[in-house]
Amino acid sequence: MQPIKTLLVDDEFSAIEGLRIRLAQFPAIEIIGEATSVNEALAFINKCMPDLIFLDIEMPGQSGFELVKALQPETYPAIIFVTAYHQHAIRAFEVRAVDYLLKPIKMARLQESVARVEENIALKSSKATMLATRESMNSPTLAHKVMNDSCAVPTEGYYVDKEKLVIQDGRSPTALVPFTDVFWVDAAGDYMCVHTCSDTYVMRARLKNLLHDTLPDEFVQIHKSTIVNLRHIQQLEALRNSEFNVQLANGKMLKASRTYSKELKAAILNKKRI
Repeated sequence: MQPIKTLLVDDEFSAIEGLRIRLAQFPAIEIIGEATSVNEALAFINKCMPDLIFLDIEMPGQSGFELVKALQPETYPAIIFVTAYHQHAIRAFEVRAVDYLLKPIKMARLQESVARVEENIALKSSKATMLATRESMNSPTLAHKVMNDSCAVPTEGYYVDKEKLVIQDGRSPTALVPFTDVFWVDAAGDYMCVHTCSDTYVMRARLKNLLHDTLPDEFVQIHKSTIVNLRHIQQLEALRNSEFNVQLANGKMLKASRTYSKELKAAILNKKRI
């Protein structure tokens, strides 16, 4: 494989330098430029056309999503978002990001991301070769068969393996998340963000199906779009209108709406009796 020409985009020089140091351990990565703003990054992209962009989201002036909007489809590089905020994860995958890394970046997660990029680039190369073969052979039927046999992508979604949630998002490697490690889950349409103490995983699923058919009884719905793991609730703070602030063991604060507060209190009391 040819070196992966890589651009680093972040408004903080220290973040760029830290990422540069980590990426030095990956022989396939060739850092060809750095940028601290969207405009600077676009000027570089138009000139050098990188294969991969490590992209911060919240930057002064314009966000990383605005950079993605400005990219041309025919030259669309692989995008790995790097941010301190988990709440942008669903939107990131909706714009076809390869991965979503939370700062500070763990080396194991960075290895996974680079592996995904390598696989994506190899897949694109394989497709290009097959298209060229189809043209030369003038046999669309044969090319279609080769594409189906060689470029199968795992089905998006999830399944359960004993005490783990196995998340498949069409990329590799698949994430195996023990139920005990899940703090809470929040939903946006057909996507779920599964939060552990330090990581966030995005998968395609329905909250109703996840709650009733997949997650064990220790998971309780506290809002129309939020499920929480009872084992990680540290305390409840009563609010007006029979609502609660739910504080988790990692410091995260969630709101329990009036509709689900009674069920939440009953579940906590029942867990204490057990």
